[in-house]
Amino acid sequence: MKIGVCMKQVPAKDAPLRIDEAAKWVREGDISYETCEPDNYALEAALQLKEKHGGEVVVISLGPARVRQVIKEGLAKGAERAIHIRDDEFHRLDPLQMAAALAGAMKEEKFDLILTGLQSDDHGFGQTGVILAERLGLPHATIIMEIQVQDGGLKVKRELEAGWFQWLELPLPAVLTIQSGINKPRYASLKGIMAAKKKEIREMKRSDVLPADVKATQETRKVYVPEKTKQTEFIEGAPKEVAGKLLDKLKNEARVL
Repeated sequence: MKIGVCMKQVPAKDAPLRIDEAAKWVREGDISYETCEPDNYALEAALQLKEKHGGEVVVISLGPARVRQVIKEGLAKGAERAIHIRDDEFHRLDPLQMAAALAGAMKEEKFDLILTGLQSDDHGFGQTGVILAERLGLPHATIIMEIQVQDGGLKVKRELEAGWFQWLELPLPAVLTIQSGINKPRYASLKGIMAAKKKEIREMKRSDVLPADVKATQETRKVYVPEKTKQTEFIEGAPKEVAGKLLDKLKNEARVL
């Protein structure tokens, strides 16, 4: 089974974020980066499927040169090779453009299965995996908690609301977006880290894989830190009257009741 795994590099959770001068994104040079957490679960799911059914795992990542760190981590954990779509301004792309670029890079690979994290830790749109499936013309399922390989297809368990789950059967090839918590991601071994240095990383330019007719459908107009405000109000009157006013404010203003 040939499995492609999309992995994204995002600002580290504990990084101090400072907005750039254009108020469009964070200042790149001031923060550290890490692998998007949901994508780690997608990679682990792919590695487990490979170990059980054979095949290869290929990491695909979009971004500037620093994204190589994410790719090397994937290779060190067990992926056989990687594709790096080089783009220094990838954070300005919307989900359609990201998915179209990924699809362009994957088209010749003919993957049996493509896995992505459910959503990224930075933008959190949760759209790229679904759009990727549509661009490739493949069936897809989201919020996957379990994967079972059957003859010529898959049986997958989806997480729904209120503790409900749904089992679906899909033909291969297919695209799945993986829910965090589906497994326990492994750490890279020293042997894996050394082996990763010799594994292939194929580099492409965004302009080589993103069709010219794919235009942005979403626009980031402003990135800002929410202002914290606090207001204190004293309610006076008899206890019964105060209780009534307080109840009204909690219900109609604070909307916590």
